[in-house]
Amino acid sequence: MTGSYTYALEDIRNRPVAVIGAGTLGRRIALMFASRGGTVRIYAPRAQQRGSAVQYVTEMLPKLLADRGFGEVGVAMGAASLEEALDDAWLVVESVPEKLELKIAAWDQIDQAAPPDTIFATNSSSYPSRLMAGAVRDKTRLCNTHFYMPPEVNALDLMSDGETDRGLLDTLLTVLPEFGVYPFEARRECTGFIFNRIWAAIKRESLAVVAEGVARPEDVDGMYKLNLGAPAGPFQIMDLVGLDVALDIENHYLEEFPQLPKNARDLLQSYVDAGKLGVKTGEGFYTYPNP
Repeated sequence: MTGSYTYALEDIRNRPVAVIGAGTLGRRIALMFASRGGTVRIYAPRAQQRGSAVQYVTEMLPKLLADRGFGEVGVAMGAASLEEALDDAWLVVESVPEKLELKIAAWDQIDQAAPPDTIFATNSSSYPSRLMAGAVRDKTRLCNTHFYMPPEVNALDLMSDGETDRGLLDTLLTVLPEFGVYPFEARRECTGFIFNRIWAAIKRESLAVVAEGVARPEDVDGMYKLNLGAPAGPFQIMDLVGLDVALDIENHYLEEFPQLPKNARDLLQSYVDAGKLGVKTGEGFYTYPNP
C-alpha cells in the first residue's frame, strides 16, 4: 500500500518517532527528536543499550534546549520490541551498525511492523537506501537521512531511494529544522551523499599522511583545527565515530572505487585488530579515561 507522507507539524508533534539502534548516533538522533516536546521510542535488542540511550537523552536534553534557545522537553523511552517502538510512529530512523546485511534484515522487520503511513529513513553513512529496500513493499516511503554528529554537527543528507515520494522528501525538508536538524537534498544517488563524499577524501588523505610516517595524528589534527578553525580534527572525529565504523565505510567505498589507495585502510585495520576502536573502547588514535 502507498501511504500519504505529507504531514502538518501539529500532526507530527502528536505522534512519536521511533529510532532503531541505540549506539553513538542512534541516541543522538533520539535526542534531537525529543527536543520538540514529543515522544521518541528507542529500540535496541539489549535492555542495557536502551537504558543507556534513554539516560543520555534525558541528561543532555536540558542543555541542548538551553544552548539553542528553542524547543521544549520531550520524552525518550526504551521499547522492548519493534512493534512497541513503531506503534503510531510518523517516522522511523534506522541506525543499526553500518553493515548492509544488518540493515537489510532490519528493514525487513520494520516493514512488517510499521503503520502504513510511517516514513522510513535510514541513517546509513555510506549505503544508498535502495540497496536495503528489497523487502520494503512500498519503496516510495524509504529514503536516506544521514545525520552527522548532532547536537554539535546538525547538517543532514537527504536522498531518495530512486522511488521516494516527493511529498515525503518535501515534508522532511520542511519539518526537520523544527527539531534543530538541517537537511540538504542530494539531487541524484551518490555513494557518500554530499558532505561525506568530500569528507572521505580528507579522512583518507589524513590516514595516508600518518601511514606514510609524514606526521602523527595529533599533528594533522592540530594543523587542521588551527588552519580551518574547526573544533576537532580528522583523527579525533574518527575516534568519536568509531574506527571500526570508519573501516567499514572505507571498505564500502572500495567496492565502488577499487583504485583507492590501500595504506589508509591498513592503518585503520591495525587499530581495529588491536581492539582500539576510539572513544567507546577508551583508546584509538588517542586515549580516553572514561570510555
